[in-house]
Amino acid sequence: MTTVPAYISEPLVSGIDPQALVLAERPLVPGTLLAETSRFADDVWNLTPAVHKRHQRAWNIHFENVPEHFRPVVKELVYRYLINDLPPGVAPSSIETIVGRFYVLKEFTHWIDRRDITSLSNLTTEDFEQWGQYVDARHKSSSTRTSKRFTARTLWLFRSKLPSGGLAFDPEDVWHEGYQPAAARVTGENSTDRIPEQVLSPLLIWALRWVEDFADDIIRAQQEWNGLKNLPALGKHSPSPPGTPSAYERLEAVLDRYRAAGRKLPLGWKTNGPYNDRPPVNHAHLARQAQCDRGRPAKMPYAAMVDAAVEELGIDDGTYLWTEVRGHIDGRPWVRAIAFDAAKVYLRMLHAACYIVIAYLSGMRDSEVKHMRRGCLTTWRDDTGRPARHYVKSMAYKGEDTPLGVEATWVVAPSVARAVEVLEATQPPGQEYLFASVWHERDTVRLTGLTNKDMRDFMRWVNTYCAEHDRPDSIPDVDGSPWNIKTSHFRRTLAWFIARQEGGTIAGAIQYRHHSVQMFEGYAGTSASGFRQEVEAEQAIARGEKLGDIILTGEFRRLTGPAGREAEERLTDLEHHVQFNGKVMADRKRLERHMKRHDPHIYPGEFVTCVHNPDRALCRKDKGEGPSLPDCQPLQCRNVALSHENIDAFHRWIQRLDQAVEHGIELAPFVRARLKKKRIEVARFLTANDIPPADLKEAQ
Repeated sequence: MTTVPAYISEPLVSGIDPQALVLAERPLVPGTLLAETSRFADDVWNLTPAVHKRHQRAWNIHFENVPEHFRPVVKELVYRYLINDLPPGVAPSSIETIVGRFYVLKEFTHWIDRRDITSLSNLTTEDFEQWGQYVDARHKSSSTRTSKRFTARTLWLFRSKLPSGGLAFDPEDVWHEGYQPAAARVTGENSTDRIPEQVLSPLLIWALRWVEDFADDIIRAQQEWNGLKNLPALGKHSPSPPGTPSAYERLEAVLDRYRAAGRKLPLGWKTNGPYNDRPPVNHAHLARQAQCDRGRPAKMPYAAMVDAAVEELGIDDGTYLWTEVRGHIDGRPWVRAIAFDAAKVYLRMLHAACYIVIAYLSGMRDSEVKHMRRGCLTTWRDDTGRPARHYVKSMAYKGEDTPLGVEATWVVAPSVARAVEVLEATQPPGQEYLFASVWHERDTVRLTGLTNKDMRDFMRWVNTYCAEHDRPDSIPDVDGSPWNIKTSHFRRTLAWFIARQEGGTIAGAIQYRHHSVQMFEGYAGTSASGFRQEVEAEQAIARGEKLGDIILTGEFRRLTGPAGREAEERLTDLEHHVQFNGKVMADRKRLERHMKRHDPHIYPGEFVTCVHNPDRALCRKDKGEGPSLPDCQPLQCRNVALSHENIDAFHRWIQRLDQAVEHGIELAPFVRARLKKKRIEVARFLTANDIPPADLKEAQ
């Protein structure tokens, strides 16, 4: 092995007080006493008092799981992170990030311990080369590989702050050129998988069905279920109140209700083996409804009354609530009745559906969705009283200067507003958070991992339902397996669709361009929200791909219009710098990098190819970057260049105007005159740019 001489290091700091409070520099959850939190000497540090996101689990660090030789140095490094005693170039980290660093350090120290290395000073360049190879072999994600290398490197960066001693050399010098230190990386969410469209479309349709069509049934079923569970058994532990009907009379009234409705009695538990003469009746459920102890309906004289009702009515195939099913799908009730045992499952599925609708159609992160509280929804109405804007308030955490989060506001679609109202209806009056676990007494918000599981169960329910009802709108597998949906996928997917399918629709219902305008307007509750930047990054990549196609086909040499010549010059310059070499650039990162360096500021649209010059743009007067294509004034703006696709769009526009004028008898005179005027303006614009009418174009 080749050893590396130790660099002349800075003087080491003095030892750390064993009684030092590890969370002394962290803001604590209200009600927490700092004196009762973990100390440096403890083998287990409970970091949960400094975790302010309610949807995250408890964080504990177990140092006894670190090899004994390296336990002191790992404790010292984690402690420095927690108290923000950091070397130059190392950014402060959240509790979640620090816990992640600890697990990598544990993995790294176990790895070197298996190599019989008992001191960091004994590590060599070969050791770090092999650690890099070990990380590369185990992880496909470049961000994960970079993070694990950087975490090992912190033992060098923090060397002057570690009384037990850090690394003797910087391992960054060992790794290959592809390694980027974490401090130099540009982070973002674009590496997150997006939901395939063949999955997203039926998933969103089914989620909207649950929120808009099935929710009222489930809310009423939940209320009935809660009422039955909370009914006391009268007379079981104390005398019944005066005037209360006897248990026999109460059970008789329950059976009479079944008779009046013509309903069969509830099915009980099936014992092993076949039924002897008939399936068992659910005595426990009848007792619950009659408010008597569970065993009484099976005893005489109650049993005789139940048996007579069974002979008359029969026994159902399950135990069902009385809740009337009003929700329909394709004109039929979505279920015949809601089973008593299914009420809890349906409520969990409803919450999953609400999450899907909110997360996808708002652009909110998981932490932002989970911190919505009762009363977070407000609606602005126009002069006629109709809802015009829906606003949702929550807490934003990522990118903020405080772990406590900041309040932010989102403009949301009516479907999101409906989902918020549904969540409020499912929570008891005293519950503040909308995604609290409704079947638990603890005031806990649903954890991210459990939400992922809920959504996978929701997809499984949809596919089972479709199979049982012979429906074609199930959620398909991807590469032979169900899509492993995660909360992080929604924001990434929405950004992609807004950027790639402007003005398009999914499932014939959701207008991305409309949502993009709404969210760009309302997602400014905090400057660190970042959704606009994510969409714009996707738009830049999509624009780069489109411009690459234009260059490869030579279309840019045939652009016309007021800015046609300028467009050709800019695209020629882009071709020179990027060098497409006869093919579209497939490397997203490389294309994104080239667009940042050599962006020609050309924006292909349906009617125009905008050669953007902000000084002469008519679409926007603010300081925003790029044009606002929805506000384009193509007939007057000098930034307009025209491709063959743009010319075809203008010809289709003229055809629509001609058809409208042809049926002008159905229009008001003012409207008909405006259409004729617009038709003349479009024709003059095409003529001025040497563009022949559609019929002459086809003849050529």
